[in-house]
Amino acid sequence: MSVIVGLGNPGDEYRRTRHNSGFRVVTALAEELGVQMRSSGGDYLIGKGNASGRDVSLVLPLTYMNLSGLAVADLLEQRGESPSVLLIVCDDVNMPLGWLRVRRGGGDGGNRGLQSIIRTLGTEEFARLRLGLGAPAKGLDLTDFVLQEFTADEAAIAAAMEAEARDVARSVVVDGLDAAMNTYNKRVGSEGPTAA
Repeated sequence: MSVIVGLGNPGDEYRRTRHNSGFRVVTALAEELGVQMRSSGGDYLIGKGNASGRDVSLVLPLTYMNLSGLAVADLLEQRGESPSVLLIVCDDVNMPLGWLRVRRGGGDGGNRGLQSIIRTLGTEEFARLRLGLGAPAKGLDLTDFVLQEFTADEAAIAAAMEAEARDVARSVVVDGLDAAMNTYNKRVGSEGPTAA
């Protein structure tokens, strides 16, 4: 795995929203590795670095969530690589808040960024790291929910989840996908790890 893509929406108004969990994880990993995120000349920011001797590229699409596939397809075309190099980091409303799951492939789980990537690349065969947001309260529109910030009660759980997701992403690069799946497919929080 050599390319980690964090999904989200560009702009300060979205920076702290639930939907930008993927952006925040990749940004935190870039800071940890001393990677500078720069314009690609296209529809994404990119930074290149090294994690324990392994090269990694960190990517933030600038196309907005629903068109993430355009940036990812352009990235792969420019690099002459296949989707097998990707780890997509994104939010998931189908998992409870605080849960992480890293997988080799699978569907989009209702995430429109993943939908766009699958549709544009024509394959589901790429790794993804999902961060659980929990479902919206009854009567709350899904779009409104994901574009809100975490509540005060949710903030500590979300911060712990995003910090561990940064470690998962680094582990995928350093230790490999299988090892990361065995170690990190669990819940983060005060109750301790539980199989997801």
